[in-house]
Amino acid sequence: MPNIDDILKKLDTYESKIHELRELILANIVMIGEIPSPTFGEKNRVNFLLERFSENSLINCSTDEKGNALGIIPGERGDKNIMIVAHTDCVFDEKIDHTIAVQPQYLSGPGIGDNALGVATVASLPNILEHLGIKPKSNIILMGSSQSLGRGDIAGLRFFLEKAKLPISAGLCVEGVKLGRLSYSSIGMIRCELRCEVPAEYDWTRFGAVGSIITINEVMNRILEIPLPKRPRCNIAFGSIEGGKSFNALASEAVLRFEIRSESGEMVSNVFKQITDITSEVSSFTGEDITLNVLARRHPGGIDFSHPLSSASRQILSKMDIKPRISPSTSELAAFIAKNIPALTIGLTTVENIDQLDEKIHIDPIFSGIAQLIALIEVIDRGDLIEA
Repeated sequence: MPNIDDILKKLDTYESKIHELRELILANIVMIGEIPSPTFGEKNRVNFLLERFSENSLINCSTDEKGNALGIIPGERGDKNIMIVAHTDCVFDEKIDHTIAVQPQYLSGPGIGDNALGVATVASLPNILEHLGIKPKSNIILMGSSQSLGRGDIAGLRFFLEKAKLPISAGLCVEGVKLGRLSYSSIGMIRCELRCEVPAEYDWTRFGAVGSIITINEVMNRILEIPLPKRPRCNIAFGSIEGGKSFNALASEAVLRFEIRSESGEMVSNVFKQITDITSEVSSFTGEDITLNVLARRHPGGIDFSHPLSSASRQILSKMDIKPRISPSTSELAAFIAKNIPALTIGLTTVENIDQLDEKIHIDPIFSGIAQLIALIEVIDRGDLIEA
């Protein structure tokens, strides 16, 4: 691949100059983090992001039918389009107190790392590029994507890529955590919701009547008995289980949410078929209604380990003495992969208590994470480095 030593040599300078924008970046993180933004309820956070785009005189600042926030930094030539995206939604609903605690070394609060930091970085990017004196030749499309997590199924980004009239040369998905994360491939995945309900006419006096929680437990036990191969790697990740209302009553409804993941799309389909058979069998002998709904699917794919963009990303982290954490992704990256667009997902800082109400991100590594992002934008802006 072409030499990128000149970019690598600038990393230390980038990091120190980005640090000069500390107050701006932290202010954006706090303000964005304190706006509740559950999936399908991202409007207020999207509007804030659009305000930031407009203040920086981006062109085509707008939303679309899916509620994405969009703005373009025009390139000097404008013959290529680089897309930088961060999902605006988080797993916490608007009933949660979203106050962000600010300490000298860290910020803490629900969803601060996933993904208030990513969105704030996208919001700050025009200021950062200007401060560094970088004038990209390519157009930089900035996007706060909506409807990404859970049931959202990355609908916002998928919609944009389906409808976009501008050809996208490459994409970068910006996640708050963790620094060193590199994802350039997607695994096969099926995201499921299994719902067990006791019919209104159910005879609670029948032998073996135990309620929906025990029935869900039976399904889980049967799923755990499914033999999974070591190659291709495959696992079943149980995400959440809900059911029941009190101590003294058998539960009439329970819900299990899980994902089937594998390097092989065929293996994912085979395991899903076995789970479908299990639910039908358990339903038949318990008399309870069990429905298995598919919320999202992903197909394996992505760029190779040896792809120039992959190689450049590892060189950048190596120069910064950051150990790469290379792992496949099922996030926005999958939407780029589906369109055969070379793309990466990166993380920006270190984290504690991830996905908890007191999630904590460390401030100092953020500037390294953003310097990494700037270097990757420069790599892609060269054009010849993203040719497969």
